[in-house]
Amino acid sequence: MTSAPVADGRSARKAATRDAIADALLDLLAEGHLRPTAREIAARAGISLRSIYVHFDDLEDLLCVAARRHFTRIAPMLEPTPTTGSMRARAENLVQHRVNLYANLGAIGRATQLQAPFSPTLERIVRDARARSKKEIERLFAPELEALAPARRASAVAVIEVLVGSHAWEALRDVHNLDVRTAMTAVVDAVLRELAE
Repeated sequence: MTSAPVADGRSARKAATRDAIADALLDLLAEGHLRPTAREIAARAGISLRSIYVHFDDLEDLLCVAARRHFTRIAPMLEPTPTTGSMRARAENLVQHRVNLYANLGAIGRATQLQAPFSPTLERIVRDARARSKKEIERLFAPELEALAPARRASAVAVIEVLVGSHAWEALRDVHNLDVRTAMTAVVDAVLRELAE
């Protein structure tokens, strides 16, 4: 008679521990530790090192769960950019949207890209994000892209996808030390040049 509540309690504790471990990893990543050890994660979660391997197959499994957990939190930010307004207004909206997204993805986004070549699951997450990015660009600038020859259109979409990507944004901000407004204007202007006939 009491086995169901006991089982439910055990499941709830297991889920809570898994969440605590994933959150500990996310916290460490947010603090700039892009490759924390299992010992550091366990210490942050307040559990034994052994518990990590009871709840996860390995650190890659943990990173995949943490990445999914984080991306679920930011899912509301993945709403499509409006297709109304001038070409410049749409480009500005796209760049602003991406800058906000990268600010919220933070270290988990960088860690996901860093580990993706070694993890089929993370590679799929990154590949799906790129495919969504390409579709958004094609949707957002459909009239301008339609006016371009097919080869030129494919090239423009590819270049714009790079321009509004996280690597370009990090290079402009961290390598070249551009302030946010200057970097955003530079990206918007470059996007508009790509869409010119």
